[in-house]
Amino acid sequence: MMESKVSEGGLNVTLTIRLLMHGKEVGSIIGKKGETVKKMREESGARINISEGNCPERIVTITGPTDAIFKAFAMIAYKFEEDIINSMSNSTATSKPPVTLRLVVPASQCGSLIGKGGSKIKEIRESTGAQVQVAGDMLPNSTERAVTISGTPDAIIQCVKQICVVMLESPPKGATIPYRPKPASTPVIFAGGQVRADPLAASTANLSLLLQHQPLPVSLYNSGTVRYSTPRCEFYLHCLHKKFAFSWHLHATLIYN
Repeated sequence: MMESKVSEGGLNVTLTIRLLMHGKEVGSIIGKKGETVKKMREESGARINISEGNCPERIVTITGPTDAIFKAFAMIAYKFEEDIINSMSNSTATSKPPVTLRLVVPASQCGSLIGKGGSKIKEIRESTGAQVQVAGDMLPNSTERAVTISGTPDAIIQCVKQICVVMLESPPKGATIPYRPKPASTPVIFAGGQVRADPLAASTANLSLLLQHQPLPVSLYNSGTVRYSTPRCEFYLHCLHKKFAFSWHLHATLIYN
């Protein structure tokens, strides 16, 4: 009975749904001077908040009655489909990829979403036509998991409605530690794949680590300069010989793709 009411948008229940989006996706729903997200807020009646910060990923929080939530999801899904169609006009691709949204769901509710032996998630897939995947691992430093939904906008909307039913029937157990994306930083990438976020870390203190994990060919340049190359970074070690003691100066040049 609850499910049929939800599908008709008739439940007078306030929900909060969190979405995980890449920067490009966030830019799409914000729109020029915030016009798109303003329109979504006004037409859906839902509160749509976007986390701040210089992060590769952002959290989009949608709050409101169930009918407002569904309207907001519909507008987001159709906007993403429009973006896909526009991107295909400049490519040679012949098949249209599905729209994909990622929900952030407390891990304690994921068992109910999957169901015994995967029965519930199978039922949702078959009845909506959407693909649903629940991540096996929790998001970093949180007790939440990503739930990825892919399909047509209509399939995604029906899928979100059924997920909302599960969340209403099975509230989270215990305290939920929400996922908070970490800000992006400029990495220094050392030979062997070591990543250091602070460019100042590229110092003589790291020289031994650099030399121990040097899997790539070394090219000798004039007068004691050694160049180490990785796909995104070049290191130049300038060596001043003092009998058997060595003084090294290291500088790194990041190569952005």
